[in-house]
Amino acid sequence: MNKLDYDRALYYTHRSEWDNLLILMVRTKDQFLSKRIEQFLHAYHFEHDYTVIENKLYSLLRYIDHANEIAESDTNEIPMYSLS
Repeated sequence: MNKLDYDRALYYTHRSEWDNLLILMVRTKDQFLSKRIEQFLHAYHFEHDYTVIENKLYSLLRYIDHANEIAESDTNEIPMYSLS
């Protein structure tokens, strides 16, 4: 898991930088993140019902939050280096 991808996704979503979000969707190794971004961008550009867009946005944000929690717990358990 690359925590930087989740931070970028959150930042791009907050700033409405859809082009950068699309680039992140293509470049990330996390297929779930990529799919959530794809679903949100598709709804944002083609959907006329605001509730659908809102649901896709919340789904993306919930996944980012979940992935960040998982990434934090992984980094706490396995040290990146050892001084011994």
